[in-house]
Amino acid sequence: MVKIGGNFDAYLAEAPNSTARKAHGVLYLPDVRRLWQNSKLMADAFAASGYTTLIPDLFDGDSLPPDRTSETTIIDWILHGVPGKHAHIAEYVDPIVVAGIEAMRDIGIVKIAAVGYCFGAKYVVRHYKSGIEAGFIAHPSLVEDQELQAITGPLSIAAAEIDNIFPAEMRHKSEEILVKTGQRYQINLYGGVEHGFAVRRNMDVAVERFARDQAFRQAVTWFDEWLS
Repeated sequence: MVKIGGNFDAYLAEAPNSTARKAHGVLYLPDVRRLWQNSKLMADAFAASGYTTLIPDLFDGDSLPPDRTSETTIIDWILHGVPGKHAHIAEYVDPIVVAGIEAMRDIGIVKIAAVGYCFGAKYVVRHYKSGIEAGFIAHPSLVEDQELQAITGPLSIAAAEIDNIFPAEMRHKSEEILVKTGQRYQINLYGGVEHGFAVRRNMDVAVERFARDQAFRQAVTWFDEWLS
């Protein structure tokens, strides 16, 4: 665990010294569960693949309340917060993302890619302008059309067949927008899995295990190509 931007928590997973991509890194923008064990393990896996990885706490210490379990109540928490806490919207999240990028620069990372899962996907899309060179997002949420239209680098998307937050019609519209951007893009659809599959899975269910592992390889392959 490290501090970035003065007082924001973050988790840092460093690539081995022997890697040929020592100056390449991944900014990991997590889902609403923040710095939980699955995210840390995935950051470790990106580091083992040669990319020093930093996960900033996009919620600045505020945990998802235990009574917010449905899609509606989680989105309400994001947009409005809870008494005594601010909302988790761009006004508050953008500075944390920028602090993460600056922290990576400070440790010598020259080329930065970003991964975003669910909530974090929106902030991958928003921050090409801040120095992200390539992006990967899985089962994205709350990404606005104008944000997607404004990307200035390659973007890869992993989508779930069963996803009320990023359903088929939204996926198709995203494809139409990406074509018009002129940027290189990729959209992979994983059958038989639901929203969240790229981070959370049941290891005893073969289709879930396979989809998660393939989505991770999709991200690494994308970065191998675009950060090389």
